Amino acid sequence: MAYPAEKPDELSPKEAIEVHNQTLDNYLRDIDFESMSPEEILTWTTTALNAERIVLSTSFQYSGVAMVHMVSELGLKVRIATVDTLRLHPETLEFIGVLEARYGLEIEVHTPDPEQIASMVERFGEYLFFDNKAKQEYCCQVRKTRPHDELLKTADCWISGLRRDQSTLRGETPKAVAVPENGTRRRLLKLNPLADWSLERLLSYTEEKEIPKHPLYARGYPGFGCKICSTPTLPGEDQRAGRWRWFNDDDHLREEDMKECGLHIPMYNI
Repeated sequence: MAYPAEKPDELSPKEAIEVHNQTLDNYLRDIDFESMSPEEILTWTTTALNAERIVLSTSFQYSGVAMVHMVSELGLKVRIATVDTLRLHPETLEFIGVLEARYGLEIEVHTPDPEQIASMVERFGEYLFFDNKAKQEYCCQVRKTRPHDELLKTADCWISGLRRDQSTLRGETPKAVAVPENGTRRRLLKLNPLADWSLERLLSYTEEKEIPKHPLYARGYPGFGCKICSTPTLPGEDQRAGRWRWFNDDDHLREEDMKECGLHIPMYNI
């Protein structure tokens, strides 16, 4: 179901944003995304929205790669993108090539502003994230969230691999929600097609479809981002215990702040 604006060329920029935002509200009101399968949600995006404005953003964990497979299998044309923080594991950079060759696609790689990185390092040092949580968040902001925000300025729909079983904070993740674009009144449709999938279901799907696996999984990493800030976990540890491990025993940190880089929590606007 689509809700095109009447005479869009006659709208002012402010009016165009309001029409766009209302369209998203209408989708969320009229479409039962929670009852839809991931394949149905992904297919819907390309029928209702401009494919050039649909971005599947991934760090190449199981969820994101499974959706890359679904998009390819369904023959859907959406953009696949990632952020290279310039601190990624070399295995991650190599894996980009593996997926491009397997699925015959080109993955957009977005990077942080080198001047912002230079300024950050000059002020706080190369390893500022060890000092305190605020500096870790600032490093994540410069290296990851800001370039991701720039990416989303070119999108109307952001497809994410969030799942409810990943952490307590993510336990209420909806399959569809409108989120604000950083610094503007415009909103984006954020879709989490695999929100209700368990890790077991995801692994079963990955095996069944013979989907490529990031090589760090075999080395005990349940997830990965930057080299220093992502480590393997021990049996029985939480899935995200390996992220910023030095904060695991800090009793002064709030639960919602402990294991997020900033892409998916409201305090960072997106």
